[in-house]
Amino acid sequence: MTQKSKSLRAPKRAKRTKPAKPSNGAGNGRIRSALLRMILFPFWLVWAFAWRVSVVIALLIVGAVLYFAATLPPAVDLVDGRAKGSVTLLDKDGQVFAWRGDQFGGIVTAQSVSPYLHDAIIATEDKRFYAPYHIGIDFYATGAAMVRNYRRGGNPLSGAGGSSITQQTAKLLCFGQPFDPDIHESEAAYERDCRRTTLWRKIKEATYAMAMEARYSKQEILTIYLNRAFLGAGARGFEAASQRYFGLSATEVDAAQSAMLAGLLKAPSRLAPTSNLSGAQDRADVVLTLMAEQGYISTGEAEFAKVKPAELSPAAAAKAGGYFADWVMASGPEYFTRNTTEDVIIRTTLDPAIQRMAEQAVTTVFAEKVSPSSKAQAAVVVMSADGAVRAMVGGRTSQVAGAFNRAIQAKRQTGSVFKPFVYATALELGYGPMDMIRDEPITLQVPGSGPWTPTNYTDDFKGNVTLTRALAESINIPAVKLSESVNRDLVRQVAQDFGIQSDIAPGPALALGVSESTLLEMTGAYAGILNGGSSVTPYGLVSLGFQGDAEPMVEQTTGIGERVISTVSAQALTRMMVAVMEQGTGQRARVDGVQAAGKTGTTQAARDAWFIGFTSDHVVGVWMGNDDNTPLRKVTGGSLPADIWREVITRITAQNPPAPLNLGAEPARPVATRPAQQPAPAPQPAPTPQRTPSNDIEGFILDTLLGVLTGN
Repeated sequence: MTQKSKSLRAPKRAKRTKPAKPSNGAGNGRIRSALLRMILFPFWLVWAFAWRVSVVIALLIVGAVLYFAATLPPAVDLVDGRAKGSVTLLDKDGQVFAWRGDQFGGIVTAQSVSPYLHDAIIATEDKRFYAPYHIGIDFYATGAAMVRNYRRGGNPLSGAGGSSITQQTAKLLCFGQPFDPDIHESEAAYERDCRRTTLWRKIKEATYAMAMEARYSKQEILTIYLNRAFLGAGARGFEAASQRYFGLSATEVDAAQSAMLAGLLKAPSRLAPTSNLSGAQDRADVVLTLMAEQGYISTGEAEFAKVKPAELSPAAAAKAGGYFADWVMASGPEYFTRNTTEDVIIRTTLDPAIQRMAEQAVTTVFAEKVSPSSKAQAAVVVMSADGAVRAMVGGRTSQVAGAFNRAIQAKRQTGSVFKPFVYATALELGYGPMDMIRDEPITLQVPGSGPWTPTNYTDDFKGNVTLTRALAESINIPAVKLSESVNRDLVRQVAQDFGIQSDIAPGPALALGVSESTLLEMTGAYAGILNGGSSVTPYGLVSLGFQGDAEPMVEQTTGIGERVISTVSAQALTRMMVAVMEQGTGQRARVDGVQAAGKTGTTQAARDAWFIGFTSDHVVGVWMGNDDNTPLRKVTGGSLPADIWREVITRITAQNPPAPLNLGAEPARPVATRPAQQPAPAPQPAPTPQRTPSNDIEGFILDTLLGVLTGN
């Protein structure tokens, strides 16, 4: 073989070598890697799922935020969200003395409100409100609050808030859901539902808050908050609260007042200064400290405000006329009082000075003369001769609202305070104050009940007595005989014409006051005697109109109605009632230098004790008894009720001494004793009863009966 052919020969293959076996270290690494992948795989699955879910949730939140932001109305439309209006009550001089309903004082803005108040709210409720990263939620405050709640009660969503001002505003707006009476039974129930805390509610609250931040400026959000926050005592918004508590606009309050108002946000009902002034002041101290720490005021300013804390205005501090205000609200037109949707102004007949005097009189007598363990109650009504109610006390506790008002709600037996209407009927039919009547045992047959024998309180008989003495000493038998003599149906009619609208018993015992009535009715009936014999409808509402309107919608100037008895008869009856005070059962009520007329009343077993009397200016009615109708201990109308009456009149007349009563002419001499069952001719011809003509059938019948009985 040639050399060339040798060169063309294929090269020899290299000898194959077996791969080297892996070392133990490399194998273990692969095993560890596989195990690690197996362990991390679930976490990877969770992460892969979580970030996708997070993206979906984020998109949903963004969508919800954009949706809410697009549906939110202009900020100004959200300022006043009350479902009902308010009622402001003014006294006879036009000064505010009470409020009812949700008061709204008017719009204030974040720019117009007092700088002190603006800063107090920010320092207390959301110190990072203006921070650039504040998107409606204070994550730090919310997280801290959840931790505190968990440690205290185990539920991070229950307890202290941590909500930003924007979140609180979202709740005040109930996340855009308006009040619907078909869904919620009341506005209070609606608000409770809006404040209910659940995980879903917190998510919705956060979303709505971010939408508000996207839709409104910080100033607009704060303006809504300033006007919708509830601050106790029916005040909606800081303007209403400032006016109610301090008599100032929210644009004028100082540091101490601002701190108190901002402090109410924590617990408005519990800390309302009208019911818990010390608690409101303590909370204000905390707010002032926060304001100083955050640089809104100096330490010196804070200390000065703590030393001179905010005080209530005279109107808020007095809180006079709680019972009176309740009565006016209950007796006024429903759609302009209890259920008003507008802001209403009512001017009333209340005299705050007399109201305080009546309250002080009750307090004084109970403190000095009634056992601390006694559960007895008292009521007082003071009115003018035309029925204008000047004061009303419905119980021993005077500073109340919505409480049981014994002056208008308690119907009790009237006892001998009913007797003047027996004598009024007799006087109108020709009897005279000095006519004689015999106090002696009598027995009357009562259809359906059999014989009835009335007795006197003293269990004796006086023989022949004048009508004046019989009334002055409150002798029962002459009153019964006189009532039967003049016809008890006429007595009933005269009493009703004077304003006693409660049912009056049909039997002869009506003369002794066995029927029930209210103190307001009885006091109004006595006002008819004072004014010369005309009926009276007690009233407290003088005018009613919408806030801002120049002319009222409703006005009332007097409660005087038709004439019931003649002026001559009314004057004669007044003389007889003066004798009650001067020489009869009402002597304990006398006030030196003050001429007054009145009548005591004590019912069976002393379950009720009354004293009603009048000067030339005012009629004052007093009732005393137990709410459960159990007997009083050693109390008659001439004792404690007379003491309360005297205390009231002493205070009133010390300020304004009254003129003498109009008593008319005194009779010349006594006349013969009257028989028991029918009227005898008077020494002179009986005057024709003076009544205003009536167009109704009842008045026609009464006029006819009076004509027959008098022979005219």
